[in-house]
Amino acid sequence: MRSPGTHNIIQEAVFTERSTNLTDKTNTYTFRVAMGANKIDIKRAVEEAFSVKVKSVRTILVSGKSVTRWARRRFVSGSTEKWKKAMVTLKPGHRIDFV
Repeated sequence: MRSPGTHNIIQEAVFTERSTNLTDKTNTYTFRVAMGANKIDIKRAVEEAFSVKVKSVRTILVSGKSVTRWARRRFVSGSTEKWKKAMVTLKPGHRIDFV
């Protein structure tokens, strides 16, 4: 599988209670990233986008959830899409400020 360009790798930052605690305690930031991106691509994209130095990158595939919803006259089953999450730990002294 071909890797996406560096400007398409980081899709959005993930702000949850757990990710905020990780940021405060261990300087780890969580991002939703492209499915085809590997750890090296993610590290390079974060360093270029935010001008910081990355210590480590951990990735996880988040599976889609089953969904049943009402559509017109009947229930329709399906699922949400799966996505890839990256947890990026920065070197000491580096921070990302989201405004």
